[in-house]
Amino acid sequence: MTTSFTRPVAVTPLGGPSVLVEIGGARFLVDPTFDLAGDYPIGSRVLTKTTDAVVGREQVGAVDAVLLSHDQHPDNLDHGGREYLKTAPLVLTTTLAAGRLDAVCRGLESWETATVGEVTVTAVPAQHGPDGTEALTGPVVGFVLSAAGAPTVYVSGDNASLAVVHRVAERFPDVDVAVLFAGAARTPLIDGFLTLTSAEASEAAQLLGSPRVLPVHTDGWAHFTEDATAFRAAFERAGIAGLLVEAVPGRRTVL
Repeated sequence: MTTSFTRPVAVTPLGGPSVLVEIGGARFLVDPTFDLAGDYPIGSRVLTKTTDAVVGREQVGAVDAVLLSHDQHPDNLDHGGREYLKTAPLVLTTTLAAGRLDAVCRGLESWETATVGEVTVTAVPAQHGPDGTEALTGPVVGFVLSAAGAPTVYVSGDNASLAVVHRVAERFPDVDVAVLFAGAARTPLIDGFLTLTSAEASEAAQLLGSPRVLPVHTDGWAHFTEDATAFRAAFERAGIAGLLVEAVPGRRTVL
């Protein structure tokens, strides 16, 4: 970021897809996951969490809202995350999730906005897999956060489409911080990746105008086929490793 801001943002990765974002005087928790390692049956499939959560619900504390990309997959919302939602004053998520979660929810369609304190939250598209697989993977939403004097933050959610990133960049040409979900997630359900590969994430960063990038959703689950090391290597190959924010669970970085 080259612009001088009077109100910086802070990001704290918590492991997996979970991130605490502080912007404009408000605190947002993205995709809460707090469980120990274990198996999660989904229909005929099993998703396996390979590492325990590093940061617990009590350490996160109160937030102004939860930004939930989707509720149908446990790697983005596990048992502990569901319990946390019950304590949140507001959960912004897909319209489908809002209708079935036991929490105070507001469902947002793409490009719809909500105001939380001084922060404008815009729901943006996300595509959880290759073209034509939406009926199998279910709806997902991303978010753009903006506030006066603060960097603009893009949270991709479980998006696998660079075309979607291009659409977001067209609407928001001044993204300063991008929280990119990656990991090249893959399951037998779909012939293709459910989230960005590391190489695609480096392309996404360039489409967004080279903001600072916090990689998430790269470690902790068996169906993630590329880890944080692969993510960094892809950015190094592209010559943009300097954009990366180190994703150490529990470490707060001010941007």
